[in-house]
Amino acid sequence: MQHGLTSCNLFPPPIRKEMTNAFKVLLFTWVTSLVWVQSACAQSSSLNNYPSKPIRLINPLGSGGTAEALARTVAKALSDQLGQAVVVETKTGAAGTIGADYVAKSAPDGYTLLYGVTGTNTIAPALYKLPYDPIKDLTPITIAFSGPNVLLVNQSLGINSLQELIALAKTKPNQLSFASAGNGSMSHLNGELLKQYAGIDVLHVPYKGGGAAVPDLLSGRVNLMIETSSGVVPLIRTGRVKALAVTSLQRSPLFPDVPTFAELGFPGIYSLVWGGLFAPAGTPKAILDKIHNAVVQENKDTAYKEMVTGMNNEAVSMTPEEFKVYVGDDLKKYSEIVKRINLKVD
Repeated sequence: MQHGLTSCNLFPPPIRKEMTNAFKVLLFTWVTSLVWVQSACAQSSSLNNYPSKPIRLINPLGSGGTAEALARTVAKALSDQLGQAVVVETKTGAAGTIGADYVAKSAPDGYTLLYGVTGTNTIAPALYKLPYDPIKDLTPITIAFSGPNVLLVNQSLGINSLQELIALAKTKPNQLSFASAGNGSMSHLNGELLKQYAGIDVLHVPYKGGGAAVPDLLSGRVNLMIETSSGVVPLIRTGRVKALAVTSLQRSPLFPDVPTFAELGFPGIYSLVWGGLFAPAGTPKAILDKIHNAVVQENKDTAYKEMVTGMNNEAVSMTPEEFKVYVGDDLKKYSEIVKRINLKVD
Protein backbone atom coordinates (compact mmCIF):
# COMPACT_ATOMS: atom_id res chain seq x y z
CA MET A 1 0.00 0.00 0.00
CA GLN A 2 1.37 3.43 -0.97
CA HIS A 3 0.94 6.34 1.38
CA GLY A 4 0.96 10.01 0.37
CA LEU A 5 4.28 10.58 2.26
CA THR A 6 7.14 8.13 2.76
CA SER A 7 9.12 7.87 5.98
CA CYS A 8 11.97 9.73 4.29
CA ASN A 9 9.71 12.44 3.02
CA LEU A 10 7.49 13.35 5.98
CA PHE A 11 7.06 17.03 5.03
CA PRO A 12 6.25 18.69 1.73
CA PRO A 13 9.12 20.56 -0.01
CA PRO A 14 8.33 24.14 1.21
CA ILE A 15 8.29 23.03 4.84
CA ARG A 16 11.45 20.98 4.40
CA LYS A 17 13.23 24.05 2.93
CA GLU A 18 12.16 26.28 5.82
CA MET A 19 13.34 23.71 8.35
CA THR A 20 16.69 23.37 6.57
CA ASN A 21 17.22 27.14 6.60
CA ALA A 22 16.24 27.32 10.26
CA PHE A 23 18.72 24.56 11.07
CA LYS A 24 21.48 26.43 9.23
CA VAL A 25 20.72 29.60 11.16
CA LEU A 26 20.73 27.64 14.43
CA LEU A 27 24.00 25.95 13.54
CA PHE A 28 25.61 29.25 12.54
CA THR A 29 24.45 30.90 15.77
CA TRP A 30 25.79 28.01 17.83
CA VAL A 31 29.17 28.00 16.08
CA THR A 32 29.44 31.80 16.36
CA SER A 33 28.63 31.67 20.06
CA LEU A 34 31.18 28.91 20.58
CA VAL A 35 33.88 30.94 18.81
CA TRP A 36 32.97 34.03 20.86
CA VAL A 37 33.13 32.08 24.12
CA GLN A 38 36.49 30.57 23.16
CA SER A 39 37.79 34.00 22.18
CA ALA A 40 36.56 35.54 25.43
CA CYS A 41 38.12 32.71 27.42
CA ALA A 42 41.40 33.12 25.56
CA GLN A 43 41.38 36.88 26.16
CA SER A 44 40.54 36.39 29.83
CA SER A 45 43.34 33.85 30.14
CA SER A 46 45.74 36.24 28.40
CA LEU A 47 44.84 39.09 30.79
CA ASN A 48 45.15 36.82 33.82
CA ASN A 49 48.57 35.62 32.64
CA TYR A 50 49.85 39.12 31.83
CA PRO A 51 52.72 39.57 31.47
CA SER A 52 53.76 36.30 29.85
CA LYS A 53 56.74 37.76 27.98
CA PRO A 54 59.20 40.68 28.36
CA ILE A 55 57.83 44.24 28.28
CA ARG A 56 59.48 47.07 26.36
CA LEU A 57 59.61 50.48 28.05
CA ILE A 58 60.37 53.22 25.53
CA ASN A 59 62.53 56.08 26.78
CA PRO A 60 61.88 58.99 24.39
CA LEU A 61 64.75 61.16 25.64
CA GLY A 62 68.53 60.89 25.35
CA SER A 63 70.79 58.33 26.95
CA GLY A 64 72.85 59.09 30.02
CA GLY A 65 70.53 61.65 31.61
CA THR A 66 68.22 61.66 34.59
CA ALA A 67 65.25 60.60 32.46
CA GLU A 68 66.97 57.42 31.35
CA ALA A 69 68.14 56.66 34.89
CA LEU A 70 64.60 57.03 36.20
CA ALA A 71 63.19 54.99 33.31
CA ARG A 72 65.56 52.16 34.20
CA THR A 73 64.61 52.49 37.86
CA VAL A 74 60.90 52.09 37.16
CA ALA A 75 61.65 49.29 34.69
CA LYS A 76 63.41 47.33 37.43
CA ALA A 77 60.54 48.06 39.82
CA LEU A 78 57.99 46.74 37.33
CA SER A 79 60.12 43.68 36.65
CA ASP A 80 60.38 42.93 40.38
CA GLN A 81 56.62 43.22 40.86
CA LEU A 82 55.38 41.61 37.62
CA GLY A 83 57.90 38.79 37.39
CA GLN A 84 58.93 39.56 33.81
CA ALA A 85 61.86 41.42 32.31
CA VAL A 86 61.15 45.07 31.47
CA VAL A 87 63.65 46.27 28.87
CA VAL A 88 64.31 49.99 28.35
CA GLU A 89 64.68 51.01 24.70
CA THR A 90 65.73 54.55 23.80
CA LYS A 91 64.03 56.16 20.81
CA THR A 92 64.92 59.84 20.78
CA GLY A 93 64.16 62.89 18.69
CA ALA A 94 61.77 65.83 18.32
CA ALA A 95 61.51 66.56 22.06
CA GLY A 96 60.66 62.93 22.76
CA THR A 97 57.71 62.79 20.37
CA ILE A 98 59.33 60.18 18.08
CA GLY A 99 59.33 57.66 20.92
CA ALA A 100 55.83 58.69 21.96
CA ASP A 101 54.57 58.25 18.39
CA TYR A 102 56.12 54.78 18.27
CA VAL A 103 54.21 53.71 21.38
CA ALA A 104 50.99 55.37 20.24
CA LYS A 105 51.06 53.19 17.11
CA SER A 106 52.01 49.95 18.90
CA ALA A 107 49.68 47.08 19.71
CA PRO A 108 47.53 47.82 22.81
CA ASP A 109 48.55 44.64 24.58
CA GLY A 110 50.63 45.99 27.47
CA TYR A 111 53.97 44.87 26.04
CA THR A 112 55.07 48.27 24.70
CA LEU A 113 54.90 51.15 27.18
CA LEU A 114 56.11 54.76 27.18
CA TYR A 115 58.13 56.42 29.89
CA GLY A 116 56.46 59.78 29.43
CA VAL A 117 57.72 63.06 30.87
CA THR A 118 56.39 66.59 31.28
CA GLY A 119 58.13 67.99 28.22
CA THR A 120 57.15 65.19 25.85
CA ASN A 121 53.57 64.66 26.95
CA THR A 122 52.33 68.12 27.92
CA ILE A 123 54.67 70.77 26.47
CA ALA A 124 55.64 69.38 23.05
CA PRO A 125 51.98 68.95 21.99
CA ALA A 126 51.52 72.69 22.57
CA LEU A 127 54.50 73.52 20.36
CA TYR A 128 54.54 71.02 17.50
CA LYS A 129 52.18 69.48 15.00
CA LEU A 130 52.33 65.80 15.95
CA PRO A 131 51.60 62.65 13.94
CA TYR A 132 49.53 61.33 16.85
CA ASP A 133 46.99 62.70 19.33
CA PRO A 134 48.63 62.85 22.78
CA ILE A 135 45.26 62.50 24.53
CA LYS A 136 43.40 60.04 22.29
CA ASP A 137 46.31 57.79 21.27
CA LEU A 138 48.13 57.39 24.60
CA THR A 139 46.51 56.14 27.80
CA PRO A 140 48.01 57.38 31.11
CA ILE A 141 48.68 54.58 33.60
CA THR A 142 50.38 56.26 36.56
CA ILE A 143 52.84 58.93 37.47
CA ALA A 144 55.99 57.33 38.90
CA PHE A 145 58.32 60.17 39.91
CA SER A 146 58.03 63.90 40.46
CA GLY A 147 60.09 66.83 41.63
CA PRO A 148 59.51 70.58 41.87
CA ASN A 149 61.07 73.38 39.89
CA VAL A 150 63.06 75.85 41.95
CA LEU A 151 63.42 79.61 41.58
CA LEU A 152 67.12 80.41 41.89
CA VAL A 153 68.93 83.73 42.04
CA ASN A 154 72.60 84.60 41.92
CA GLN A 155 73.93 85.33 45.41
CA SER A 156 75.49 88.62 44.28
CA LEU A 157 72.02 89.97 43.55
CA GLY A 158 71.56 90.36 47.32
CA ILE A 159 68.00 88.99 47.24
CA ASN A 160 66.68 86.77 50.05
CA SER A 161 62.99 86.41 49.24
CA LEU A 162 60.54 86.31 46.36
CA GLN A 163 59.01 89.58 47.54
CA GLU A 164 62.40 91.30 47.36
CA LEU A 165 62.98 89.93 43.86
CA ILE A 166 59.60 91.19 42.62
CA ALA A 167 60.19 94.62 44.13
CA LEU A 168 63.62 94.87 42.49
CA ALA A 169 62.29 93.72 39.12
CA LYS A 170 59.54 96.36 39.22
CA THR A 171 62.09 99.10 39.78
CA LYS A 172 64.24 97.78 36.92
CA PRO A 173 61.89 96.63 34.15
CA ASN A 174 63.67 94.45 31.57
CA GLN A 175 67.01 95.00 33.29
CA LEU A 176 66.98 91.66 35.12
CA SER A 177 67.28 88.47 33.08
CA PHE A 178 66.16 84.88 33.53
CA ALA A 179 67.86 81.88 31.96
CA SER A 180 66.12 78.86 30.51
CA ALA A 181 67.00 75.53 28.92
CA GLY A 182 65.74 76.91 25.60
CA ASN A 183 62.64 78.32 23.92
CA GLY A 184 59.64 76.21 24.88
CA SER A 185 61.45 74.43 27.69
CA MET A 186 59.81 73.98 31.06
CA SER A 187 62.16 76.56 32.61
CA HIS A 188 61.14 79.05 29.92
CA LEU A 189 57.41 78.53 30.44
CA ASN A 190 57.78 78.69 34.22
CA GLY A 191 59.63 81.98 33.81
CA GLU A 192 56.69 83.26 31.78
CA LEU A 193 54.34 82.15 34.55
CA LEU A 194 56.40 84.14 37.06
CA LYS A 195 56.27 87.23 34.85
CA GLN A 196 52.50 86.87 34.43
CA TYR A 197 51.53 86.34 38.05
CA ALA A 198 54.10 88.69 39.61
CA GLY A 199 53.50 91.42 37.05
CA ILE A 200 57.16 91.91 36.22
CA ASP A 201 59.17 92.37 33.01
CA VAL A 202 62.28 90.19 32.97
CA LEU A 203 64.41 89.49 29.91
CA HIS A 204 64.43 85.86 28.72
CA VAL A 205 67.83 84.38 27.81
CA PRO A 206 67.51 80.88 26.26
CA TYR A 207 70.36 78.35 26.41
CA LYS A 208 70.89 74.93 24.86
CA GLY A 209 69.92 73.02 27.98
CA GLY A 210 69.71 73.83 31.67
CA GLY A 211 73.29 72.73 32.29
CA ALA A 212 74.56 75.28 29.78
CA ALA A 213 72.77 78.08 31.66
CA VAL A 214 74.14 77.29 35.11
CA PRO A 215 77.66 78.79 34.64
CA ASP A 216 76.15 82.14 33.62
CA LEU A 217 73.78 82.03 36.58
CA LEU A 218 76.71 81.40 38.91
CA SER A 219 78.78 84.20 37.37
CA GLY A 220 75.90 86.68 37.50
CA ARG A 221 75.65 87.11 33.74
CA VAL A 222 71.98 86.15 34.17
CA ASN A 223 70.16 86.90 37.40
CA LEU A 224 67.64 84.13 37.94
CA MET A 225 66.32 80.82 36.68
CA ILE A 226 63.49 78.41 37.44
CA GLU A 227 65.12 75.02 37.01
CA THR A 228 64.30 71.40 37.75
CA SER A 229 65.28 70.28 41.23
CA SER A 230 67.28 67.27 40.01
CA GLY A 231 69.90 69.45 38.37
CA VAL A 232 70.46 72.10 41.05
CA VAL A 233 70.37 70.36 44.43
CA PRO A 234 74.19 70.53 44.86
CA LEU A 235 74.24 74.24 43.97
CA ILE A 236 71.62 75.03 46.60
CA ARG A 237 73.15 72.88 49.32
CA THR A 238 76.59 74.41 48.85
CA GLY A 239 75.16 77.94 48.88
CA ARG A 240 76.32 78.83 45.37
CA VAL A 241 72.81 80.05 44.52
CA LYS A 242 69.85 81.15 46.60
CA ALA A 243 66.58 79.20 46.35
CA LEU A 244 63.57 81.48 46.83
CA ALA A 245 60.56 79.26 46.07
CA VAL A 246 59.51 75.86 44.74
CA THR A 247 56.70 75.19 42.27
CA SER A 248 55.12 72.23 44.10
CA LEU A 249 51.91 72.62 46.11
CA GLN A 250 53.61 71.38 49.27
CA ARG A 251 57.17 71.98 50.39
CA SER A 252 59.58 69.51 48.89
CA PRO A 253 61.45 67.14 51.21
CA LEU A 254 64.47 67.97 49.07
CA PHE A 255 64.26 71.62 50.23
CA PRO A 256 62.16 71.69 53.41
CA ASP A 257 63.19 75.28 54.21
CA VAL A 258 62.20 76.70 50.82
CA PRO A 259 58.59 77.97 50.66
CA THR A 260 56.20 77.18 47.83
CA PHE A 261 54.92 79.87 45.46
CA ALA A 262 51.45 79.10 46.83
CA GLU A 263 52.60 79.93 50.36
CA LEU A 264 53.91 83.24 49.07
CA GLY A 265 50.62 84.19 47.44
CA PHE A 266 51.07 82.79 43.92
CA PRO A 267 49.18 79.47 43.69
CA GLY A 268 49.05 79.82 39.90
CA ILE A 269 52.79 79.22 39.69
CA TYR A 270 52.56 75.49 40.04
CA SER A 271 54.39 72.81 38.09
CA LEU A 272 56.15 69.51 38.61
CA VAL A 273 58.79 67.73 36.62
CA TRP A 274 57.35 64.24 36.38
CA GLY A 275 57.87 60.90 34.75
CA GLY A 276 55.11 58.38 34.27
CA LEU A 277 53.88 55.35 32.35
CA PHE A 278 51.64 55.41 29.27
CA ALA A 279 50.20 52.67 27.07
CA PRO A 280 48.71 52.70 23.57
CA ALA A 281 45.02 53.62 23.53
CA GLY A 282 42.79 50.57 23.77
CA THR A 283 44.97 48.69 26.23
CA PRO A 284 42.63 46.64 28.50
CA LYS A 285 41.87 48.21 31.87
CA ALA A 286 42.94 45.01 33.65
CA ILE A 287 46.47 45.48 32.28
CA LEU A 288 46.56 49.20 33.16
CA ASP A 289 45.47 48.39 36.71
CA LYS A 290 48.08 45.65 37.03
CA ILE A 291 50.89 48.02 36.03
CA HIS A 292 49.55 50.77 38.30
CA ASN A 293 49.34 48.36 41.25
CA ALA A 294 52.92 47.26 40.62
CA VAL A 295 54.15 50.85 40.99
CA VAL A 296 52.05 51.33 44.14
CA GLN A 297 53.54 48.20 45.70
CA GLU A 298 57.10 49.21 44.80
CA ASN A 299 56.55 52.63 46.36
CA LYS A 300 56.17 50.87 49.70
CA ASP A 301 59.74 49.59 49.46
CA THR A 302 62.13 51.76 51.48
CA ALA A 303 65.19 50.93 49.37
CA TYR A 304 63.34 51.89 46.20
CA LYS A 305 62.17 55.22 47.64
CA GLU A 306 65.68 56.01 48.84
CA MET A 307 67.06 55.25 45.39
CA VAL A 308 64.61 57.69 43.81
CA THR A 309 65.34 60.34 46.45
CA GLY A 310 69.03 59.89 45.67
CA MET A 311 68.21 61.07 42.14
CA ASN A 312 66.50 64.16 43.61
CA ASN A 313 62.95 62.99 42.90
CA GLU A 314 60.05 61.56 44.88
CA ALA A 315 58.46 58.17 44.27
CA VAL A 316 54.73 58.77 43.74
CA SER A 317 51.73 57.18 42.03
CA MET A 318 48.23 57.99 40.76
CA THR A 319 45.37 55.88 39.48
CA PRO A 320 44.98 55.87 35.69
CA GLU A 321 41.92 58.11 36.07
CA GLU A 322 43.77 60.60 38.29
CA PHE A 323 46.79 60.66 36.01
CA LYS A 324 44.60 61.29 32.97
CA VAL A 325 43.13 64.40 34.62
CA TYR A 326 46.58 65.55 35.75
CA VAL A 327 48.09 65.22 32.27
CA GLY A 328 45.11 67.01 30.73
CA ASP A 329 45.46 69.92 33.16
CA ASP A 330 49.19 70.23 32.45
CA LEU A 331 48.60 70.19 28.71
CA LYS A 332 45.97 72.91 29.01
CA LYS A 333 48.21 75.09 31.20
CA TYR A 334 51.23 74.96 28.90
CA SER A 335 49.10 75.39 25.78
CA GLU A 336 47.66 78.58 27.25
CA ILE A 337 51.14 79.95 28.01
CA VAL A 338 52.41 79.14 24.51
CA LYS A 339 49.39 80.83 22.96
CA ARG A 340 49.59 83.88 25.21
CA ILE A 341 53.23 84.65 24.40
CA ASN A 342 52.76 83.56 20.76
CA LEU A 343 55.70 81.19 21.03
CA LYS A 344 56.96 79.60 17.82
CA VAL A 345 59.58 76.86 17.88
CA ASP A 346 61.30 75.76 14.66
